Amino acid sequence: MTNPIFRKEDVLIEALPYIQQFEGATFVIKYGGAVMHDEALKSMVAQDVTLLRKIGIEVVVVHGGGKEITSFAEKLDIETKFVNGQRYTDEKMRDVVQMVLGGLINKDIVRRINVHGGRAVGVSGIDANLIKVKKHNDDLGLVGEVTEVNAAFIKNLLKDGYLPVIAPIGVDDEGTVYNVNADIAAGPIAASLDAAKLVYLTDTEGVKANGSLISHLTQSTAENHIKEGIISGGMIPKVESALASLESGVQKVHIIDGRVPHALLLEIFTKEGIGTEIVSE
Repeated sequence: MTNPIFRKEDVLIEALPYIQQFEGATFVIKYGGAVMHDEALKSMVAQDVTLLRKIGIEVVVVHGGGKEITSFAEKLDIETKFVNGQRYTDEKMRDVVQMVLGGLINKDIVRRINVHGGRAVGVSGIDANLIKVKKHNDDLGLVGEVTEVNAAFIKNLLKDGYLPVIAPIGVDDEGTVYNVNADIAAGPIAASLDAAKLVYLTDTEGVKANGSLISHLTQSTAENHIKEGIISGGMIPKVESALASLESGVQKVHIIDGRVPHALLLEIFTKEGIGTEIVSE
């Protein structure tokens, strides 16, 4: 006899109110970490974002690609340096970033989504001045801080039925190209679109305190956790970007474990979810 907990019809019924709630809403998915290196997970993410699009949710994907950048830099005998956990980007490294993020990775994600009928189109922040930046600081070289997002360009793509896949490369007023941290870029993009959700696919279960997953965080609690060192390391830019996004109008931010099969669907369409949600006060 089938265990009723796992009946397919129960899963669909549980998902129905969420589907109704988010029809016509915009979700920004930051795609990175281990999920980008596992063939099965890559296919699942492509399926998940296509499904979201097919049920009426506007989806924008922003992707990283740190490991691939480092790998290609090694092949070209270009040294990789990090400053406080962020990649130092000189002109040679900037060219590698542009080649790998804007080319190889971006088009691979687009290809996988289109296999499922997702109508993905790949762009970088250079296209139509999509991501305008200023230099972050001299310590990181050609790393940009987002100053403006061409939301109209993204909205036109969505209006025409496309699923934009964005490589986080920025350009300043003089036309200089900069590397942009994908975690940090996702926030302003989500804010510019008044997104209902910003979802970070990561290599962790979510935000933790004393080893335990925090399923729900408010802005003030998250800020205190950063000050107290409870939130640290690579989680800081994600949470800081999440907080800035909430301040700019994004309704809710999720940090979830992309290594879990169909993590996106489990977080969005079930009551329990699987990661951490961060909300306004």
